[in-house]
Amino acid sequence: MDRNPREQRAGAGWLWWILLIPYIGLLWVPFYNHVEPKLFGFPFFYWYQFMWVPISALLTWLVYRGLDHGD
Repeated sequence: MDRNPREQRAGAGWLWWILLIPYIGLLWVPFYNHVEPKLFGFPFFYWYQFMWVPISALLTWLVYRGLDHGD
């Protein structure tokens, strides 16, 4: 017997917590408010934030794929 959509969403509720990882990684600015180490001439402050763009996209994709869309 198939579960109803509300039960399906509740079963995968832990997946939504994955989306907090980028939020927390970028929320605490004193953690990455430094010049060193530089990467290709970019200060750490900038490349750390740029690094989160593909990581956030990947995590968003993982959450999307993990949710049952009824396909």
